[in-house]
Amino acid sequence: MKKPALLIVALALIAALYSLLHGQSLDLDGLRAGLAQIRVWQQDHPLALAAMFFATYVAVTALSLPFAVWMTLAAGALFGFWQGFIIVSFAASIGATLAFLAARYLLRDMVRARFGARLASIDQGIARDGAFYLFSLRIIPVVPFFIVNLAMGLTGISIRAYFFASQLGMLAGTAVYVNAGTQLGKLTSISGILSPPILISFALLGVFPWLARMIMSYLNRRKVYKGWTRPARFDRNLIVIGAGAAGLVSAYIAAATRAKVTLIEAHKMGGDCLNYGCIPSKALIKSAKLAYQMRHAGDYGLADTLPAIDFAKVMARVHGVIETIAPADSVERYTGLGVEVLQGYAKFIDPWTVEIALNSGGVQRLTARAIIIATGARPFVPPLPGIEDVGYLTSDTLWEALKSNKTAPKRLVVLGGGPIGCELAQSFARLGSDVTQIEMAQRLMGREDADVAAMVQASLQADGVQVLTNHKALACGVTNGEKWIEVAAGGETRRIGFDQMIAAVGRTPRLTGFGLEELGIKTGRVVETNEYLETLFPHILAAGDVAGPYQFTHTASHQAWFAAVNALFGTFKRFKADYRVIPWATFTDPEVARVGLSESDALAQGIAHEVTRYDIEHLDRAIADGAANGFVKVLTPPKSDKILGATIVGAHAGDLMAEFVLAMKHGLGLNKILGTIHIYPTLAEANKFAAGNWRRAHVNPRLLAIVERFHTWRRG
Repeated sequence: MKKPALLIVALALIAALYSLLHGQSLDLDGLRAGLAQIRVWQQDHPLALAAMFFATYVAVTALSLPFAVWMTLAAGALFGFWQGFIIVSFAASIGATLAFLAARYLLRDMVRARFGARLASIDQGIARDGAFYLFSLRIIPVVPFFIVNLAMGLTGISIRAYFFASQLGMLAGTAVYVNAGTQLGKLTSISGILSPPILISFALLGVFPWLARMIMSYLNRRKVYKGWTRPARFDRNLIVIGAGAAGLVSAYIAAATRAKVTLIEAHKMGGDCLNYGCIPSKALIKSAKLAYQMRHAGDYGLADTLPAIDFAKVMARVHGVIETIAPADSVERYTGLGVEVLQGYAKFIDPWTVEIALNSGGVQRLTARAIIIATGARPFVPPLPGIEDVGYLTSDTLWEALKSNKTAPKRLVVLGGGPIGCELAQSFARLGSDVTQIEMAQRLMGREDADVAAMVQASLQADGVQVLTNHKALACGVTNGEKWIEVAAGGETRRIGFDQMIAAVGRTPRLTGFGLEELGIKTGRVVETNEYLETLFPHILAAGDVAGPYQFTHTASHQAWFAAVNALFGTFKRFKADYRVIPWATFTDPEVARVGLSESDALAQGIAHEVTRYDIEHLDRAIADGAANGFVKVLTPPKSDKILGATIVGAHAGDLMAEFVLAMKHGLGLNKILGTIHIYPTLAEANKFAAGNWRRAHVNPRLLAIVERFHTWRRG
């Protein structure tokens, strides 16, 4: 019962002080009259006034009332610079500490229970930099101090560290505001506001946040680079490690701006997407879909035909597609653009020096003013007992391992129910494999809504995939030459025999072997970066899968622009990576595409929303194409056409999603989509019809009744 009672007392004090101070006139005449009355009393009771002012300032700060700035100015006017500075400095720190303690004692458990996820960034800042992080918040006065006081009470920082970091961090800002107050106290008329001292004081108030940022940046750099010797000259403007999507775009931008750039790649140019991921998988999906259409040709008025599948030829086509696209990502092309391309393994020697063990032999060292880490990701292999004994394939290795097979694996196990697992399971099933897909979670595609996952699962099962959700893989082994995997579900275990197994349970960034640990660059699930994609060292940045939070080729390219521009021009202007509108797609049949919030996301986050749905089974072009399966689902705020998120399930969903991505990016609502002419008959009309469903659901019934009466009157 103590906490509620204390909260009531605190609220009562806040209300009383707010009522007392809120009624004070803050115009020039009222301020001058008030100061005159106080100065008369001050002459006889200077110490008493100072003590009362000090106590009031502590109370105002402790109770987080919005009068601290005015009181700081008043301190300068009443006591002069030095006395006012001392009073405010200690009163502000003591009051802030009291607010900090109140938040810790009264609110910590409650706020953490409800907003724990949103406090993660502050917790990370405290864990990483401790009191220095608080000091950086204090020294920049544009950050509301009462928010800092309350937020810090919810962290684990010590009281001693909090007080001294606050005391030091607020000194400069306090000095600027008190000085402005000394000048305001000398005003005799409104024209005095234009006097040089007043203008200088207010100029300092405006400039100080920028100066504070520069000071903090300088101090932070000194701290980070302590113990390292920066080269006097650099061999390159930029070194990029990794020639996947992020690395190629970064190098391209550097070369386009005439920077001297070196691109380092140990394996194949184009990275995972070209050689192991996006391109080969989509080529395989196309062949698998054609085989499916041949089997179901009767749906189009033709004769069902059993396809004669030469799997080696299918794989030859996959590799042919890669070879056709490869020149766009080749060493020759990028060399022609002005990029120096070195093929070998890169390792940091110090923050500015990279050593390259060249594939052709020998070692080369280069220094650079900026370095971008774009080393990508690799498939994660679960640590199942016996998995190395039975052998396994991944999305990286299957293309070479199976390219000579005349037939697809007879019995195939796919571990994982995410996008990669679903795409591969369906494709191999359509190409002749008996596929068993094992997923530990309750459903496939856990990032999507349940109705989306259900539609994909139904499609996979229709293609012959045995989908085992809620099944945990326990171990693998070989018995009498028969490979098996043991799974558990509902308290029972069983073994499933197979000829080949694909591990598709996710991807993990490539972080080891580059010397990051020796530099102190933190790596967890990904390389730790700030909002500018900078690592611990501001001149070393990361982009793509290695930086997270997304593992898509298009987001890697998107990040690369920010990383390259910040690396080359960040001294003058930096740009925060923009993740506001990130779309993605899974290329199963039907395809699944999404941007923004899903319905389950909105429910989990407590975001008020409406769901508008259009079923593609009613779309003319989809019916004509034999693809009348799927839906468009759009989330909007109640009674608003603003798009919070959209999901499309159906043929060419990834292509259709572009309209919603554009609308969200530029703040266009469903009414704009509804008012846009869409060619008939196309699949894109589904987006317009979804917008039309939203419009019909939000027609004013009273207006319709009035219009109906009008038409009745017009008929006579």
